[in-house]
Amino acid sequence: MKSKTTYICNECGYKSPKWLGKCPGCNSWNTMEETLITPEKKTSATKALVRESAVSARMPKKIGDIKAGFETRYKTGLKELDRVLGGGIVKGSLILVGGDPGIGKSTLLLQICQKAGEDKKILYVSGEESEGQIKIRAERLGVTTENLYLISETDVELVIECINEVKPDIVIIDSIQTMNREDIASAAGSVPQVREATNAFMRIAKSMGIAMFIVGHVTKEGAIAGPRVLEHMVDCVLYFEGDKQLSFRILRAVKNRFGSTNEIGVFEMLDTGLREVENPSMMLLEGRNADISGNAIVCTMEGSRGVMAEIQALVTPTGFGNPRRMANGIDLYRSLLLIAVLEKRARMNLSNSDVYLNVAGGLRIDETAVDLGICAAIAASQADIALPPDMIFIGEVGLGGELRGVSQLEKRINEAAKLGFKSAIVPKQSLRGVKVPDGFAAYGIRTVSEMINMLRRK
Repeated sequence: MKSKTTYICNECGYKSPKWLGKCPGCNSWNTMEETLITPEKKTSATKALVRESAVSARMPKKIGDIKAGFETRYKTGLKELDRVLGGGIVKGSLILVGGDPGIGKSTLLLQICQKAGEDKKILYVSGEESEGQIKIRAERLGVTTENLYLISETDVELVIECINEVKPDIVIIDSIQTMNREDIASAAGSVPQVREATNAFMRIAKSMGIAMFIVGHVTKEGAIAGPRVLEHMVDCVLYFEGDKQLSFRILRAVKNRFGSTNEIGVFEMLDTGLREVENPSMMLLEGRNADISGNAIVCTMEGSRGVMAEIQALVTPTGFGNPRRMANGIDLYRSLLLIAVLEKRARMNLSNSDVYLNVAGGLRIDETAVDLGICAAIAASQADIALPPDMIFIGEVGLGGELRGVSQLEKRINEAAKLGFKSAIVPKQSLRGVKVPDGFAAYGIRTVSEMINMLRRK
């Protein structure tokens, strides 16, 4: 069979018969890679898939005639992971797990084998480690189940044959970038290889009802390597976040067909593996110094869970012509917007000062309900005053300096009260109908200027 040359974008998978400097699909520069495409040879495993899909083909049905069954879920033994997945692993689902090298992806997946292996058969396919290396890591993590099968293989067809032979309930592919198909001439990890390997595993998962985990490498920008279509094909996309120099890890779902994408799971990396952190608020506030200026406590909602976090601000006179603005854990452009609001609406002079913002503990916050906390931290740092240690700040700040209402205010206040906080500054309109716990004071304000004046009086 004669191969032909085509050029494929390694960002979006766009194909072109000739090289292009700029990809027409995603407008990225210098992402077109030369690839040899060989017409697909239908091997025995592929033929079996084709026959199976042909047998299972049916005529379209009316939606009213279809009976919706309850999805079968497997518990992983890790409540934080079950929370992110929406209650457990769904039978027949395809789950993509991404994260930086060494963040703990393989450790997490090997740990769930202990609990799931009590009554489920698991096949662990590694393209990066030998069976002996996986065995050593399993012993360190305390994984002793007899229902765990290991294989070190990168050929997709051979992996499919192993799946047909073992007939597992759960399959772990570590990683998808190491898998390759012989009928595709490009190297492992290229766009065609990743796409076709994932497509083959997806058909296996759906046709045989196997829950399948796929580990995906990430690029230096933090996105999963390979074509964007990879994330569209799977049922769930999980990202492992955190600084490798710190012990805490955050697992976040950015796509989930069987649950919410707002939940997070918090883990701590130890010598014996990942340990669940059931109260992340205590972890994020641990070691804070209430006497230092520029520290404000906020409450952000991660799905159904309220998480307390510390916003740190440092305002110092600039030593350059233009003041510097830096933010870690907060969107930089949102920070610039809030600094402009403080200068215009609250009459704060920040044009000659550097402003540095940080979220303690490595958490990343995208919710606008922490705007008021950011403004309070900046104002306190410039005035060099310490904010009340038992007060939290909740509210979205508009361009006019006004406070907008936030959702789930009562749940945020209850979370703060449980951790010993005594007061909160919140948008006045959001207090309607909210039951405040005994001994807790909620101050309703309308503008950022009111908040700054209140802090000065305190």
